[in-house]
Amino acid sequence: MAQMTMIQAITDGLRTELANDENVLVFGEDVGQNGGVFRATENLQKEFGEDRVFDTPLAESAIGGLAIGLSTQGYRPVPEIQFFGFVYEVMDSINGQMSRLRYRSGNTVQQPITIRSPFGGGVHTPELHADSLEGLIAQQPGIKVVIPSTPYEAKGLLISSIRDNDPVVFLEHMKLYRSFREEVPEESYTVDLCKAAVKKEGTDITVISYGAMVHASLKAAEELEKENINVEVIDLRTVSPIDIDTIIKSVEKTNRVVVVQEAQRQAGIASHVIAEIQERAILHLEAPILRVTAPDTVYAFSEAEEVWLPNHQDIVDKIQEVINF
Repeated sequence: MAQMTMIQAITDGLRTELANDENVLVFGEDVGQNGGVFRATENLQKEFGEDRVFDTPLAESAIGGLAIGLSTQGYRPVPEIQFFGFVYEVMDSINGQMSRLRYRSGNTVQQPITIRSPFGGGVHTPELHADSLEGLIAQQPGIKVVIPSTPYEAKGLLISSIRDNDPVVFLEHMKLYRSFREEVPEESYTVDLCKAAVKKEGTDITVISYGAMVHASLKAAEELEKENINVEVIDLRTVSPIDIDTIIKSVEKTNRVVVVQEAQRQAGIASHVIAEIQERAILHLEAPILRVTAPDTVYAFSEAEEVWLPNHQDIVDKIQEVINF
């Protein structure tokens, strides 16, 4: 195994699938010779040629339309939306077309498209670059939304996404790109889509999160061990569809829940997770389910984002509130 950052694991996953299947195509703004803004596609054009890894015009709507057309002709497109804040320009292709083409065609046309895109705060990007807009896509049936939190999972989930015959939006938190390394197999492997991971087992309360907030949740759990509060941390990994079974199994054990997301309170998927728990396991709850989120404002300018974003202390405070209910 090699020690990889998340961005290196993503590059390795793309390389693996480009070598594995000649129908895999990688394209987007500056992904060719430049290797992308974050160098996720670095050297892939040199290795696989301009017909397999290529630049597009600065037009997200064109990228989406190209992906749909290619997928109907037997290709497995892996387009990049340079920042997920630009997704509004391609929403019709994603939510209006990719999501329903298999149904519309009577299951005769598949959409094996994996849309990669960076998102997330804490790195002081300009406006419209860091927004957590996963909830916009998660509300549309027919599309999987995947958000890895570690390099190992990033590679395995990306390979699984590319091999899936339905559209996947694969979101990569910018703060996690180069924040740490871990061992990642250099050979091909997959991680199950639509399956949550229990990152830390506990008995007193369940914390449910995804993306960068998983690490904030684990930090909060570590601090609370000093107070003899045993926290179970669940990483959703796929936020649509959600692995409800893993969540309910944990809730039935701990009887208390906090849901954590970076998105604003009215956005993201926390409210959906809470509703599912209330419908399926309300008699197991010994306290209200609380949320840790960003406030319901537009994303703060970079000078204020550290105040605006939720952090591990916010999670500690909410956990203590639930425990002391």
